[in-house]
Amino acid sequence: MRLAYWPLLLLLATRGSDIGPLFREVPPSASGITWTHENARSNNRYLPETSGPGVAIFDYNNDGWMDILVVNSGTSSFYTPKAKLDHALYRNNGDGTFTDVTKQAGITADLFGQGVAIGDYDGDGWQDILITGYGKLVLYHNNRNGTFSDVTAASGLRAPKWGTSAVWFDYDNDGKLDVFIGEFADYSKERVCTQNESYGGDEEGKGSLPKVQSYYCHPKFLPPWPSHLYRNLGDGKFQDVSQPTGIQSRAGKAWGVVATDINGDGYMDLFVANDTMVNYLWVNRHGEKFEEAGLESGVGYSADGMPRSGMGVDAADFDRDGRVDLVVANINGQTTSLYRNIGNEMFEDVNMKTGLAPATRMYSGWGLGFFDYDNDGWPDLILSNGHPNDLIDQSNLGFAYREPILLLHNAGGEKFDNVSEAAGDTFRKDYPARGLAIGDLNNDGYADVVFTENGGPPHVLLNNAVAKNQWLGLQLAAKTTNPSAAGARIRWSIGGKVFSRVKNAGGSFLSSNDPREIIGAGKAQIDWLEVQWPAPSHRVDRITAPQMDRYMTVTEGAGTSPN
Repeated sequence: MRLAYWPLLLLLATRGSDIGPLFREVPPSASGITWTHENARSNNRYLPETSGPGVAIFDYNNDGWMDILVVNSGTSSFYTPKAKLDHALYRNNGDGTFTDVTKQAGITADLFGQGVAIGDYDGDGWQDILITGYGKLVLYHNNRNGTFSDVTAASGLRAPKWGTSAVWFDYDNDGKLDVFIGEFADYSKERVCTQNESYGGDEEGKGSLPKVQSYYCHPKFLPPWPSHLYRNLGDGKFQDVSQPTGIQSRAGKAWGVVATDINGDGYMDLFVANDTMVNYLWVNRHGEKFEEAGLESGVGYSADGMPRSGMGVDAADFDRDGRVDLVVANINGQTTSLYRNIGNEMFEDVNMKTGLAPATRMYSGWGLGFFDYDNDGWPDLILSNGHPNDLIDQSNLGFAYREPILLLHNAGGEKFDNVSEAAGDTFRKDYPARGLAIGDLNNDGYADVVFTENGGPPHVLLNNAVAKNQWLGLQLAAKTTNPSAAGARIRWSIGGKVFSRVKNAGGSFLSSNDPREIIGAGKAQIDWLEVQWPAPSHRVDRITAPQMDRYMTVTEGAGTSPN
């Protein structure tokens, strides 16, 4: 059966084929998205200058079209902009264009922004916004009229030291969205690093950088810092439960985070990418404690037992064996790690077996995500790349500051083939790329991509849907379970064979994806589909012979309705 995918794969991998490029970039003149990130680059080379920005794809006004939010730098202990810098909320007009509604919406907070996480924390049916940053965070409540209110002060969420990726999920299965906020190291502007303590300096083994006033600190020389978990108490209040749940027991250098259920016990676990140290796999023990099992499970280090510079992460069942697998992007020379779930909370790195290692060896991966770009039923992978050090080109390591983004096609769960050459002109250029979000911007059932540049513009890539495969889009409307339906298990049958996936939360790097699910079916019809809702519901809603090539809303306990 898997051999049937090879003709399509060979076609996609052929540059200049009759099918045309897989993606097309929409220029600012056509999209209306003219915002540019300010990374606050200075001669002092403060490390937070290198990492942003994050991006979110979500429907802020409930009109059925996915909007785009990107975060900017701002005032901090090491940076005072000459004029106030704006984040950017772009409303999707439904005709391929976007309108900047940032000021009208009230997204005006001044912070050195890094990540963005979207979630309906109060369960009113409208998406709220959390922006993380260096020394500060902001929680915006959706007022349901196109505007947002800053409710940070009353929420109980505390300012982070260096807030990175965050994720909304229900860790204790009480039906409310809790939030994990990653922290990246104990860093202050007083920390001055020498060439030997920098990216690409002599400490790398053979590199040599030009003499400058300051260098970006290599994270291996920074002390780790514990991340935070906040429990949703209701009424817009949160309680820091990092200590009693065990999250505070291990300091880290968190970049990316994804919430998923790695062992099928109905409780959402956390996979956290750490820079220059062991990755953390926080296994959720029945909503009471998290047990850190990164080393024991096999996802902590490389296959040769070395720590890596973990950045973006995601989770999906890439080989369709019913278990959730994990992926983490690393810096140049280390390759992206693909951890196959072999059961019993154990994983094996199959990046060599699947071809992921050679495709990613020369690149520094940040944002990434599993998504089925051709709707053939197999999760593919996209990565945004770029070295953190803008001086790296001047070393003798052979690495570059600006790097291409990569599109990797899943060949039947056995191999990932680099089809970037067939993906479009954008994939043949180089960028200091960072955040990346996946979502269907034009509601055609084929997932699109937005990625950001550090100190540059966002890029909107529309999927050309060249495969012409069938699909089914799902909007999950919870009633008693958590509003994101994070942890729901979706099962469906095609030709009598049953497939499944877990609705994850978070993933990528500093970014937030379209909350809808797209199920690719190739040329087939889905026989039936079930949604098993997470606790406290555990209900199962079943749809027989759903109409294909459309979105539908599955409401907990009430069946479906067309969108």
